[in-house]
Amino acid sequence: MTETVDILGLGFEAFFAASGLGAGKRRNLRAAYRAAFGDGRWEPGRFLSRADAEALSPRFRVGLLEPVRVASEDGEYGPTSKAVFRLDDGLSVESVRIPQPGGGATLCLSSQVGCRMGCAFCETGRAGLSRNLSAGEIVAQAVTARVALGWDFSNVVFMGMGEPLDNFDGLAGALAALFDQSAIGLAQERVTVCTVGLPEGVARLKGLGYRRLGLSVSLNAPDDAVRSALMPVGRAHGLGDLAAALAAYPSRRNFALGVNYCLIPGVNDGPGAADGVAAFVRDAGRALVNVIPYNPGPAPIGRAPTEPEIDAFMASLAERGLEARVRAPRGRGLAAACGQLGGPDATPGVL
Repeated sequence: MTETVDILGLGFEAFFAASGLGAGKRRNLRAAYRAAFGDGRWEPGRFLSRADAEALSPRFRVGLLEPVRVASEDGEYGPTSKAVFRLDDGLSVESVRIPQPGGGATLCLSSQVGCRMGCAFCETGRAGLSRNLSAGEIVAQAVTARVALGWDFSNVVFMGMGEPLDNFDGLAGALAALFDQSAIGLAQERVTVCTVGLPEGVARLKGLGYRRLGLSVSLNAPDDAVRSALMPVGRAHGLGDLAAALAAYPSRRNFALGVNYCLIPGVNDGPGAADGVAAFVRDAGRALVNVIPYNPGPAPIGRAPTEPEIDAFMASLAERGLEARVRAPRGRGLAAACGQLGGPDATPGVL
C-alpha cells in the first residue's frame, strides 16, 4: 500500500511533481494546494475533475495536529500563548505565540520531540531526543495554530523544542512550505533559525540559497570551558570553528547574526564575560546580542538575574561596542519562556 503524503511538508513544485498530473492541471492543483494550507482540508474535488480528484484523494492528506492544551498569560504587548500538540504516535510538541511591540506576533516552532543537545539550562533536553519531526509536522504547528486556534502571526522562529540543524531534512522541507506563496507565504526575513551551533549544519543551511533567512546562535558563555560545561556541543565544536562557520553564512550586505546569551548569575557573568562575547562577535561578524535572563525550571542550575545584574552586564557589552538588547521573559508562568518548553510540568489551560 502506498504511503499517504502529507501536503503540509511540501512546497508547491514538489506537490505538483508528486501529483503526476500534466501542466494543464497546474492552476487547479495550485488552488487545491492553497486551500490545504488556508483551510486545513484536503478537498481536491472542489478544484479538479472527478476522475483526477478520485485518483489524488487517497494519495495525499493534510496532517493537522491535535491541540490538547492551550494556555495564555497576559503581558505588556498582549497575551503570550502556548499550545501542546499531540502527534499521530501519541508524542507531543509545544508551540508558542509571542506578541510583538507595535503589533503582530511571532510563532515559535518545534523541530524535534525532545532534544539531544543536553544544554544544562534547557528543560527540553533533560529527557533526551525521542525523534525528529517531519517537515509536515513542523509546518502543521503553524497551520493548526491558524485554523484551529485562530492564532495570527507574521514571524516564525525555530526556537522551540529541538535543535533545527540536527533535523536538517525536516527543517529544509518546512522552510520550503513556509516560504511558498501558495502555502504559508512568509518572506524569508520573517523566519529565523536558532541553533546551538553546528558548523556543518550552518554550512548546509547556507547551501539552501535563502539569501534573507535569519540565523541565531546560542552562545551563552565567554569561552570554550564554560560553554562546554553548559552545552555539551561545545566539546565537539569549539568557538573558533563555530565563529568561522557563522562568518561564512551571511549572504546579504545588511545581515546581522543573532547571538543569544542566557544570563545566569555566578555562572557566565563573571569578569571577562563581556570580553569573550566581544571576541566571538568580532570573529563571527556583525551581530545583535540578545541577552536572555535565565528562566529557572523544576531543576534549576541557578537563579534568575536581578535587574541590577542585567543592567551591569548590558553596560559591559555596551562598553565594548556591542549592539545588545534584553529579551524580556514572556510566558514564564506557562513554562513557555526560553529554555522551559517540554518540561515535566503540565501546561494549565483548556481549549
